[in-house]
Amino acid sequence: MATVTKSVDIAIAPELAWAAVRDWGAVHQRLCPGVLTDTTVEGEARIVTFANGLVAKELIVAVDDAARRLVWAVVGSQLLSHHNAGMQVLAQGQGSRITWTADLLPHDAAERVAGLMDLGCAAMKRTLEG
Repeated sequence: MATVTKSVDIAIAPELAWAAVRDWGAVHQRLCPGVLTDTTVEGEARIVTFANGLVAKELIVAVDDAARRLVWAVVGSQLLSHHNAGMQVLAQGQGSRITWTADLLPHDAAERVAGLMDLGCAAMKRTLEG
């Protein structure tokens, strides 16, 4: 199984960053506009649409307010046989560090997923600091 981890430092308080991460039905507006173009909530799942046309159904696995951690799993993907990810907001100096980890199969999808995560981290920084 491949693991991809990305982190981004954000110049806002952890509580504010967590509020945006936790708002899982508005990820396309509050975290990654431009990378994601839409989010639809269906029960405990969200359907996210990427700017490149890719659509993913993500089941929310855990929301831990005390640890400021959100975990989800992509299901029904034609590209990935397994995808589990988590995002955590930590205090970092005067601001926050968002750490995003994804475990996935097949291994050769890691580079593509890492590229999308890089775009997502850049969008989060732009959006949350903007």
